[in-house]
Amino acid sequence: MVWWWIGNVILLLVVVPVLVALLNRVLAALERIRLASDEILTGGVQLIGEVDRVPELLTGTDETIADVSTGAVRYAGSVAKLLG
Repeated sequence: MVWWWIGNVILLLVVVPVLVALLNRVLAALERIRLASDEILTGGVQLIGEVDRVPELLTGTDETIADVSTGAVRYAGSVAKLLG
């Protein structure tokens, strides 16, 4: 019976504090993960607002590419005449 009480005392004085410390570390990591996921969600919601504008931005990009390509073709033609 004495060994039983010694085992209980060791359990209470050694094992339980170690388990509490480990649980505390796990819960702290979980809290950091929760905060990071909240920040990711906030960034994702802000990104969706920017993605809605993509079609009109692509239209502007297409127009710019058409203007640049027209100028590039004229420039290449002039250079070809000079070198040719």
